[in-house]
Amino acid sequence: MDRALNSDAVNTADTEGHQRWRNWIGFWLLGLCNNFAYVVMLSAAHDILQKQESQNTTTPTPAPNGTNIEISNSSNNNSSRYDCNAVSTAAVLLADILPTLLIKFTAPFYIHKVPYGFRVLVCFITAVVSFLMVSFSSTILMSIFGVVFASISSGLGELSFLSLSVFFHRNVLSGWGSGTGAAGVAGAFLYSAFTQAGLTPQVTLWIMLVVPVILAVSYFFLLEFPSSFPQWRRHGDGHSPSRVVNSQERRPLIEEETDTDEDSETTQEEQEDKHIRPLTFTDKMYIMKGLLKFIFPLGLVYFAEYFINQGLLELLYFPDSRLSHAEQYRWYQTIYQVGVFASRTSLVCFKIRKIFLMSLLQCLNAVLLGFAVYYQFLPNPWVVFVIVLYEGLLGGAAYVNTFFFIREETAKREREFAMAAASVGDSLGIALSAAAAFPVHHYFCSL
Repeated sequence: MDRALNSDAVNTADTEGHQRWRNWIGFWLLGLCNNFAYVVMLSAAHDILQKQESQNTTTPTPAPNGTNIEISNSSNNNSSRYDCNAVSTAAVLLADILPTLLIKFTAPFYIHKVPYGFRVLVCFITAVVSFLMVSFSSTILMSIFGVVFASISSGLGELSFLSLSVFFHRNVLSGWGSGTGAAGVAGAFLYSAFTQAGLTPQVTLWIMLVVPVILAVSYFFLLEFPSSFPQWRRHGDGHSPSRVVNSQERRPLIEEETDTDEDSETTQEEQEDKHIRPLTFTDKMYIMKGLLKFIFPLGLVYFAEYFINQGLLELLYFPDSRLSHAEQYRWYQTIYQVGVFASRTSLVCFKIRKIFLMSLLQCLNAVLLGFAVYYQFLPNPWVVFVIVLYEGLLGGAAYVNTFFFIREETAKREREFAMAAASVGDSLGIALSAAAAFPVHHYFCSL
């Protein structure tokens, strides 16, 4: 009898272990695919816009007084001491982040009414549309709309998958974080590799249509959901409060349970037997107030991070290096993404509670590189490589640790909303940095 009980216990443990690893891999792939289009659009947009500008240009004569605003190799401002493009690289970033920011600001207040299955289908469709629209675009406006669709897919996906993680074991957060970090490396590398191999940007984007397919397959066929998870209906549609499907979403505000052990979480059946009260708008605003201690440091990290990437790195050019300006900039971005990937994967090894400290260190990076642009005291690009690697490590660590501690320190009934609402922090920081990069770019290029 004891032997049979022990055998059942071992089989149960093996099944749970297999399920956790399968869900970890599923969230890793979701993170990779969700951020992939966002990264690729930042990599591809310049090529697409440059091709269209060359097609639409009827005369090679530049406009007088440096008013030519075409994004092309001929748009450099030769009167500046910097090798400047007429338009900052923040322009494409702004188009890539504003729709995401709008979604993250508003969706937490109504998105719970939309089933997760429908959300994933929207992410899949908008990602496919973005790749096709940019690849077939014949005007700059059409390309920008393609970037907007990529932003919608990425923003809705990030908000939804972070909320979805509360229904699974906490280790899926490290899988999600690692996957989003890998998206930066894989997206930039694969796009560069395909185009370097001789494929046109258009064909390269067609090949990458496989990524939204992987996202849909990972969600619908790889994840192992709780048996009562409502895939195609919203929470609580017609059920009594004591038996609401997916009742993890709503819990009394006075409940402040914490998980002291990974296996101490209440079972799905126990959770369903608890009284359920939907979060009101007032409840959500109260939760948002409590989340500011996470949102503000995360936003500050990303403001400094993307101000460096889109406002300063394009101005850090070393003419004596064997690398061209384009190659230097490409390597800055690639090494930064390597740092992000490493730190977003680090959650499985250690946690860092002091997010605000990482914000301050990232701001110091921005100040240092700002002075480096103005005074030009750095000797070579290799020093910048080390700094941007460190920059990526700080940014990635701030992201995964923020959402880990939100999950740990938020009452269970509030977690789904909190994870979605806090995701606005990084997007707000990125949008503000893109806006700030325009006058900074203009100032330096006018010197």
